[in-house]
Amino acid sequence: MNEIVKPDSLIVAEAESLTETFFGGCPHDCPDTCSMLFDVKDGQLQGVRGNPDHPMTRGGLCVKLKDYEKRHYHPDRLLYPMKRVGPKGSKQFERITWEEALDTIVTRWKAIIDQHGPQAIAPYSYLGNQGLVHGLNGGDAFFNRMGATVTERTFCGEGSCTAWLLTVGPTAGLDPDSYIHSKYIVIWACNSVSTNLHHWAIVKDAQKKGAKVVVIDAYASRTAKAADWHIAPKPGTDGALAMALINSIIAQGLVDRDYVDNYTVGFEELKERAADRTPEWAAEITGVSADDIRKLAREMATEQPVGIRMGVALERHYGGGQTIRAVTCIPALTGAWRHVGGGVTQFGVWEHPYKFDVMCRPDLIPEGTRVVSNLQIGRALTGEMQLDPPILSMMCWNSNPVTQAPETDKIVQGLMREDLFMVSAEHFISDTASYADILLPATMGAEMEDMILSWGHLYLTYNTKCAEAPGEAIPNNEIFRRLAARLGFEEENFKWTDNECLEHYIDWNAPACEGIDLAYMREHGFARLKVGTPDDRAPHREGNFPTPTGKCMLKVEGATNFVAPPFRQMYEGFQPGEALDPLPDYLGPRESHTNDPELAKRYPLNIVSPKSHYFLNSCYANMEDKQKGQGEQFVMISQHDADARGIRDGDRVKVGNDRGAFKGVARITDDVKAGIVVATLGYWRQLNEGTVNSISSGAFTDMGHAPSFSDNLVEVARAN
Repeated sequence: MNEIVKPDSLIVAEAESLTETFFGGCPHDCPDTCSMLFDVKDGQLQGVRGNPDHPMTRGGLCVKLKDYEKRHYHPDRLLYPMKRVGPKGSKQFERITWEEALDTIVTRWKAIIDQHGPQAIAPYSYLGNQGLVHGLNGGDAFFNRMGATVTERTFCGEGSCTAWLLTVGPTAGLDPDSYIHSKYIVIWACNSVSTNLHHWAIVKDAQKKGAKVVVIDAYASRTAKAADWHIAPKPGTDGALAMALINSIIAQGLVDRDYVDNYTVGFEELKERAADRTPEWAAEITGVSADDIRKLAREMATEQPVGIRMGVALERHYGGGQTIRAVTCIPALTGAWRHVGGGVTQFGVWEHPYKFDVMCRPDLIPEGTRVVSNLQIGRALTGEMQLDPPILSMMCWNSNPVTQAPETDKIVQGLMREDLFMVSAEHFISDTASYADILLPATMGAEMEDMILSWGHLYLTYNTKCAEAPGEAIPNNEIFRRLAARLGFEEENFKWTDNECLEHYIDWNAPACEGIDLAYMREHGFARLKVGTPDDRAPHREGNFPTPTGKCMLKVEGATNFVAPPFRQMYEGFQPGEALDPLPDYLGPRESHTNDPELAKRYPLNIVSPKSHYFLNSCYANMEDKQKGQGEQFVMISQHDADARGIRDGDRVKVGNDRGAFKGVARITDDVKAGIVVATLGYWRQLNEGTVNSISSGAFTDMGHAPSFSDNLVEVARAN
């Protein structure tokens, strides 16, 4: 039989049409930082899968990421540089070339710098991309070299960082993988099913082995409903619960005195501070019964190993930092740190060998450069801060403050200024991008090389550039390279390729990277850091805390307030600096019936604004399939509060206070108690009548300039 011989051109064409698989990393602001597999054909992303070899990802992806390719090729994606041709916010743009876009930006910036100085320009970014090269800190060196205003980025977890670092130092603490060995698990202010799904799988495995799972949250979240025990303190009162647990552990004689005597500082002072923070005292504040508090204290002290997973929501009221400190003290009092699977988890990032100084180049910041908080950008742009010089230009990337930052109406008012030159690097014309003067199309995950910052576990995660970017989209780092060249920045780092950045941004010689280099990452996609295994890691079995004393600091003398440097471009100037209480304690919320009864008469309901299940912050909230899964903007309200306001299930309601208002559909439910309403974060303002951050305060919490998203009073009424 004659063999069929194909022409070389056909063989090549068939080879080129084969689907290839590449390693990816989820770039979104999530502790899971999933290792993914990209399926690519003819330069186009065909689909994504969870990496089955990754111990946390285990082959699965959340509902947000499972069809990531649809986001890459969404019909509304921004493909070309654009300039505004209509009123700000109108979304009227026309296509221009990259040359015109970059020339326009540089010309406007040079004029502003010549007349007002570089501090009249401000960067605005966050973790819309978690890449080391293209993410939070990717533009820091550029703006530090420019001498622009330094911006603090404290949306999420930064107050927690301040409290954590003061108490136990830069330790990753309890490994999320080690919860499989925990006999008792407390998930505190974290809706793991929606925001930490892959850790939840480990928790469920432990639960199947007999571990008891306790969820502490103000409402019955998806996670709370799957727990063995749901404890629901009133919003902003978790600190009282934590102090009462400390009181009860001591009062019941359950302190591990050997651990406390050898590996802590300040026990006697903490004991004295907690002496009158009894369960009965806390019951009046939290609404949790004194008996339940004593039971929880006893079980947390005796059912070892006990693992505590703290959520970022724990910081989101005025006393959030003190709450984190109190919770972080508990494993030292009970000796939970002695055990594999015992202790507390905050952020794993503290043991990752990232070289933030190299990324950010704080040495380039001119002395005396001012600092402005991203949380208060509305106040800065409207003149409420009375800045000199005022902010006359802002560049926004990896962030969407019109939905994600508090005091939304002030932000919109500021962005409407005709004298504000706004640049936005984006994937879509988001709520914030709609006010830009120049839009720059940015690449997505499969279209650029990066290492994804992992703040929720102990793995490095590599992302391959394997798909062609549509239109003229380019990576964030390339945008800054081109701008740096036009501005004449000659420092070597502004000329590094993405690959060279990765070589420089990680300390490959650190003990945690033993046997790991960039070549290894490209070959395997991920690597566990050499910081112990999930089956043997107990980093503080015998103290060894990375604090000045080597011990857990139950008491910290002379502490002052600060924001962790990576969240302020590695700048140490103008830190908050207020004196902090040497000991943890309860600080109640600012907006409450107890603290401000006059305000509570007008706005009697506490509002909690957790993350949405189908959106990742504001990402995906413009995609129809995710909108369908999440449902239209809603407000969860108790039957008691609904009846008092004549509200029926499904009614359109208005939620408001002196800062603003938004509208949504009422969901009458037993999942929230009387006095509380819940509305999730992430909906786009251009697609709704306001969003939940319309009512949020820009006031800082007690530590780390953290946001007070759960420290707001509102009223709810039927909407016409």
